[in-house]
Amino acid sequence: MKRILILTLIGLANLNCSNDDDNGNQNNRDFETVISAEQYENAASDQLTINNLEIENNCLKINFSSGGCDGNSWEIKLIDSEDILESNPPQRNLRLSLKNEEACLALITEELTFDISNLQIDGNQVLLNITNSDENILYEY
Repeated sequence: MKRILILTLIGLANLNCSNDDDNGNQNNRDFETVISAEQYENAASDQLTINNLEIENNCLKINFSSGGCDGNSWEIKLIDSEDILESNPPQRNLRLSLKNEEACLALITEELTFDISNLQIDGNQVLLNITNSDENILYEY
């Protein structure tokens, strides 16, 4: 009985960042947020434009565009620098990393959701600075 409950809770936790369209189909992919100063500095940084940021519960939804064929081969990561800037509210620096080797010229727009629960610190909020965007967003938990 305990195993079933644990598996059920894990399954529910994994669904927290999923979005379904009107037909019940999942229309995005869910990703974990990486916390690594080394990756923050050295991960791929191919050209992209962040169109919109939105937080719902512990999930950061990022709508972005880049050139390519269909985006299926893109390698995408949301990476935190490990630094916590002491301010009110505290701040964290993140970067959306894109490795894009597609040679087509089409403009592809994706909307991806990242679990950001591992970015929580003492208190109940942190300002997320997305360094390859002109925006920041307040994460309240």
